[in-house]
Amino acid sequence: MMEFIYPSANLIAGVDEVGRGPLVGAVVTAAVILDPSRPIAGLADSKKLSEKRREELYLEITEKALCWSLGRAEPEEIDQLNILHATMLAMQRAVAGLSISPEYVLIDGNRCPELPMPAQAVIKGDGLVAEISAASIVAKVTRDREMVELDQLFPEYGFAKHKGYPTALHLEKLVLLGATKHHRKSFAPVKRAIGL
Repeated sequence: MMEFIYPSANLIAGVDEVGRGPLVGAVVTAAVILDPSRPIAGLADSKKLSEKRREELYLEITEKALCWSLGRAEPEEIDQLNILHATMLAMQRAVAGLSISPEYVLIDGNRCPELPMPAQAVIKGDGLVAEISAASIVAKVTRDREMVELDQLFPEYGFAKHKGYPTALHLEKLVLLGATKHHRKSFAPVKRAIGL
């Protein structure tokens, strides 16, 4: 792992998002402030962990963190704003929802939303910064659970399997069945399926 030089602040929140690429559902973000006196072993980029391990870490993070919060932008907001702006809005919501105000915010990726405290974008931060890894796990588990719930409402689309990403199966079902009200109408494959 590359070394990341932490800013000299006590309360550091990590922020990450899940769900920019899918054609359905919200983009979900999480903000986490870890407790230095209660370390969590095995934090890593959520994409590199098994589903079982993510679930275990999710429980540990939500129990041990000083505070954590979720933010989201719904499909309608994504369609109105575009995915980048909707993601920034969801990140702002996650940080605003923290019960303790962080002194500094580290954000996965290459850009920061406007925040009331200093913030820094960290490319590949989910693999470099424990707080961002924790946020990526909380956001991913939350969104995956939502996709499983959506799968129960619309079993024919296979959401539990592909989590809303544009897999061959999802694209085929979209053409066959059309879009649900949870689909992002501004995304090209959905646009094509509903004939916009």
